[in-house]
Amino acid sequence: MSDRAAVTAWTIYETSVGYGVLAASGKGVVAHHLPYGTASAGDALELAATLYPQASGESALTAQGAALLQRYFAGERVVFDLPLDLDGCTPFQKEVYRVVASIPYGSVFSYQEVADACGSPRGARAIGGAMARNLLPIIIPCHRVVGASGVMTGFTAPGGTDSKRGLLLMEGVNFDAEGGVARAKIR
Repeated sequence: MSDRAAVTAWTIYETSVGYGVLAASGKGVVAHHLPYGTASAGDALELAATLYPQASGESALTAQGAALLQRYFAGERVVFDLPLDLDGCTPFQKEVYRVVASIPYGSVFSYQEVADACGSPRGARAIGGAMARNLLPIIIPCHRVVGASGVMTGFTAPGGTDSKRGLLLMEGVNFDAEGGVARAKIR
């Protein structure tokens, strides 16, 4: 995705789990830092100022996106119809992110299902790599991608798979006795 130097604005938002940061360039949203692990507004401000020192505060786009993220973390179904700046992403990553962005709220796909939808049936591992580089979690809902058996796998956000599980629970996804997504919910 776009490099940090392209960021022109950011907004800090508050949720019940912490403070998040949404950053944008002149082309669109560039990065979203989840609120997990950022317990105070001061911590979020320090993060934003460190990562994006050239940014001049918030923009209409970052304010709009942050408001949507606050609503999402409050348990609302939200459509993130925001322009995204995916400069720096490969064509494959862009296709993966397009497919993942289409996964409905409260649903999950397996890595294999995402690979199939991208026209890359042997690319489940590559899907995992693209998810690990996703700078726009929630907006590009990588937490909705799980292992074929429904097992929670890699989530690079603070809290790891526990955060992923929490997001899916908030969206109404059911889990089986082993802690994986109930098979009926995997498309």
